[in-house]
Amino acid sequence: MRSVIHLAALATLLLSPAVYAQEVERLAGNPASPLVPAVTVPPGYNTYYISGATAAVANAAAPKGSYESFGDITAQTRSVLDNLKGTLTKLGLTFGDVVQAHVYMTPDPSKNGDIDFAAMNRVWSTEFGTAAQPNKPARATVKVAGLAGPGLLVEIEFTAVKKAK
Repeated sequence: MRSVIHLAALATLLLSPAVYAQEVERLAGNPASPLVPAVTVPPGYNTYYISGATAAVANAAAPKGSYESFGDITAQTRSVLDNLKGTLTKLGLTFGDVVQAHVYMTPDPSKNGDIDFAAMNRVWSTEFGTAAQPNKPARATVKVAGLAGPGLLVEIEFTAVKKAK
């Protein structure tokens, strides 16, 4: 009888909400880095896969599909993050809930065909790793030959998590 009571107590403990009170853990890395090396998500969280977003047209007077129509990498990264912020908000999420990101960058004509990684990171760092929002996601940045349309320099996709209700 005593072992049945112990098993019932153990089952109650394992199934209690306290077990699921664990928080998302972000492995500390270089404090100056715009990302963390790894993120661990415990049981009890919902996962959201946010499709890649690109920049909105910034200059309708510029030739359609040109880099001038979307802006430089700074303007495009800001536009993409604003777009993603809107999607996150509709889901009841914030940048603090993002645990992984993939950044795709195309050759920048103003950089002799290289990517402007530093400029993208400067804009990125206005949303991640700040005093107001200290959480940084795990992230990969990849140079690609092209994106869905001409003139686009960056596309970003997110994975976010939120504790289940």
